[in-house]
Amino acid sequence: MSGIYIHIPFCKQACHYCDFHFSTSMKKKDEMVLAIAKEIEMRKNEFENETVETIYFGGGTPSVLQIADIKFLIDVVYKNYTVIENPEITLEANPDDLSENRIIELSNNRINRLSIGIQSFFEDDLKMMNRAHNSAEAKNCLEIATQYFNNISIDLIYGIPGMSNKKWKQNIETALSFRINHISSYALTVEPKTALKKLIEVGKIAQPKDEVASEHFQILLKTLEEHGFIHYELSNFGKENYFSKNNSAYWLGKKYIGIGPSAHSYNGKNRSWNVSNNAIYLKYIQENKLPSETEILTKTDQYNEYIMTGLRTIWGVSLNKIETNFGQNYLEYLQKQSQKFLKDELLFMENNILKPTKKGKFLCDGIASDLFILNSFQDL
Repeated sequence: MSGIYIHIPFCKQACHYCDFHFSTSMKKKDEMVLAIAKEIEMRKNEFENETVETIYFGGGTPSVLQIADIKFLIDVVYKNYTVIENPEITLEANPDDLSENRIIELSNNRINRLSIGIQSFFEDDLKMMNRAHNSAEAKNCLEIATQYFNNISIDLIYGIPGMSNKKWKQNIETALSFRINHISSYALTVEPKTALKKLIEVGKIAQPKDEVASEHFQILLKTLEEHGFIHYELSNFGKENYFSKNNSAYWLGKKYIGIGPSAHSYNGKNRSWNVSNNAIYLKYIQENKLPSETEILTKTDQYNEYIMTGLRTIWGVSLNKIETNFGQNYLEYLQKQSQKFLKDELLFMENNILKPTKKGKFLCDGIASDLFILNSFQDL
């Protein structure tokens, strides 16, 4: 089973914290839709012996597309690939794009999952982040969307400067009041070359604090677990049968094709990525060329990726899998490196599977990097 990710590189406005690839100019939108359709067709041989289980529209803001464009791109996938009977087809959307008529239209098409970028239900947070929607639109769109879609995920951001624990808990409780089945939640991070970084540098916004983010994370864990959510990946919480199949495929090392500017692909051995430039992307596709670069993953690269994804997820890192796929030297290295984290109760072992403890979850990316094999140690 495999997935197709389609990157729609347009947004109405730039959120202050975002470093994803997008353009706020919609001039080339129609041209881009045709180019994306062409790339889908050009790459069908990559999935000759695969069945497609998920189609995911990410961005950018895919909800800026017309419904006809979305339907057209889904039809192109169906025409060129073998798709399972009930695939998970997700559309990322912003609340300001989800009027009742739009939601009804989407529900009458093949889209069966919405991922809605709420981020916060508080007006001051939304303004600080430069979101295109307001608090009323966030609540109104969920009120309507939950009537037509059963499978809805929302994004929430924690660790926002000045956000108290009480206010963060209110955000979570507001989300829970809509009875949604999946929440993705991220700490506010300051990426280079973003407006947020500049605003912090000139003193207009305070620097986010790790200790605040850590407290918010623990509140999130406790509150969502009390409401029947499973913390199946560092930033993702789902009720039974509502995990994101698209994202789970990444973490479980399944193959996927990324279509559109800046999209990444993985075929089990190589990772490739398209150019993060709309004009160059369009030029290449028009010339029947793929605008991508490829990296061949060494055994050590694959080991490091498995450590990173495994520790972030409910599935953990299987020592049996390490031995089978990578060999005895890798296994011994992992056992030695993990000792201090086991001793400090940041990791624990269950059925020969290494997992982070509740205390270790917030730190799991840092723990993973300490378990990596560096290039100088490559391919034991």
